Amino acid sequence: MKKLVSDYFLCGIIGWCTEIIFTSLQSLRNKDFRLLGVTSLWMFPIYGLGSLLVLPYRFIKNTSVFLRGTIYTICIFLGEYFSGRLLTRFHVCPWNYEKAKLNIHKVIRLDYAPLWFIFGLFLEKILNKPSKTT
Repeated sequence: MKKLVSDYFLCGIIGWCTEIIFTSLQSLRNKDFRLLGVTSLWMFPIYGLGSLLVLPYRFIKNTSVFLRGTIYTICIFLGEYFSGRLLTRFHVCPWNYEKAKLNIHKVIRLDYAPLWFIFGLFLEKILNKPSKTT
């Protein structure tokens, strides 16, 4: 239980930091060299749910990287969809993908699948790192 809680906080912080970097790099398209990154407090618990990726890992750890990444992408899309729909219902969703061609109900961008694929495999490495004993 202690590891799950620490993994939850780790995933929340990794998600926040990744989002800040990603959004700051997107500002380059607008020639905004201040590289301001943004996120929301709502995102911390959502990213924290990435800690649950250890559950499917137990069953798929001996499969191909492609299959594992695909499963992680689907899990992330499901988490993003349901959390986005819930937050939208209360008018507090920090993202809106309505301008993206490949959006689903404004809360998922299918063109982000490669990013979630890589992010899921990155979290796999972080979450399944052998613990150090002293």
